[in-house]
Amino acid sequence: MDVNAAVAAAAAIAGVLTGVIAMLAFRWSERDQARPTRTSLHTDPVLPPGVDTVLSVLRSSAVVLDEADAVVKASSAAYALGLVRGGRLSVEPMLQMARDTRRDGEIRQVELDLPRRGTGRGEALAVSARVAPLGSRLVLLLVEDLTEARRIEAVRRDFVANVSHELKTPVGALSLLSEAVMDASDDPEAVERFAGRMQIEATRLTNLVQELIDLSRVQNDDPLEDAEPVRVDELVAEAIDRCRHAAGTKQITMAAGGTADLSIWGNRGQLAAALGNLVENAVNYSPARTRVGIAARRLPAQGGDHIEIAVTDQGIGISDKDKERIFERFYRVDPARSRATGGTGLGLAIVKHVAASHGGEVTVWSSEGQGSTFTLRLPEAGAARDRAQQHPVLDDEEGRPADPSHDTPPDSAAYETLSAPEVLP
Repeated sequence: MDVNAAVAAAAAIAGVLTGVIAMLAFRWSERDQARPTRTSLHTDPVLPPGVDTVLSVLRSSAVVLDEADAVVKASSAAYALGLVRGGRLSVEPMLQMARDTRRDGEIRQVELDLPRRGTGRGEALAVSARVAPLGSRLVLLLVEDLTEARRIEAVRRDFVANVSHELKTPVGALSLLSEAVMDASDDPEAVERFAGRMQIEATRLTNLVQELIDLSRVQNDDPLEDAEPVRVDELVAEAIDRCRHAAGTKQITMAAGGTADLSIWGNRGQLAAALGNLVENAVNYSPARTRVGIAARRLPAQGGDHIEIAVTDQGIGISDKDKERIFERFYRVDPARSRATGGTGLGLAIVKHVAASHGGEVTVWSSEGQGSTFTLRLPEAGAARDRAQQHPVLDDEEGRPADPSHDTPPDSAAYETLSAPEVLP
């Protein structure tokens, strides 16, 4: 009897001890789960309500730092700019701004030039950084990429400077020639010679002003507002008529070939100006007694067929360094030849803007001593109209096509026009 009682007492004591141990283990587990870990301090954002949502819709790169300068929250754009690396802010000037703001609570802003990481290029990344306190412990850093805005501003400054220089040249020439005419009033032959020069300079000034107007129009207007189906055959015939006199003077034969009955959806006036500029350049930069070919074809493409119009000449060609810049405003491959032909340096810039605003591109293949082929690639009418109505293509400040210069030879169809049966002298 005593033995049974002892056993029962021992079992009761063991049960009580097991329950106590289980309760202590449960309490310890709860306390361990509630304790913040090293990882949770950096991954669980302790942000005021609604801040996370606001940061996710900002266009600026956003970084939130805690009191230990650890990154609590960072947008994908901040990682893309290289601002955050290994959970830390990698730009020392921004980090120092954050510390100063955390200390005195004042909002700070600064513009910085950051090196591009991993690109191998020397140009800097221009950014504007603004730091502000976020609550009592956190600091918010907003970074805006100003690189593209600065590039556009530089382009505008260069454009104004170039326009001033280009206008100054013919205006100055007219002023000097008018003084020469006055001084030679008693010499009819000198007056006639100076008057002829004045007409040349006046024509050059008129052409420059007109091309400036055309360039401004293609940059600011939406060509699809007045869009219509435009027959490629009519554009080619109009471009040939425009250059017929200049080609005849140099005994250059213009040949038209390729696929017939093709149409493009767009602004007829702008498309005619673009193709006319390409043909005019081909004539101006070709030697005497050569040929200029114009070929058109349909090119299958994803989302709708494209129309490709290639203008091929047998001129002196374009060097590799010039091919990278020929679509810039006022850039001339041969300034002396441009002065002789009255070129303004805006023709290819207009072609580039027209192609981009119509959802296409212009490319060039050229080899020194073998001639050049400029290819205007535009969406075909029909599919292009539907896409334009749903997703209109807007040109940027530069109007830059995806790839303005290709080093691969053009299709052989572009060369076949140089001996095409349909020759338009």
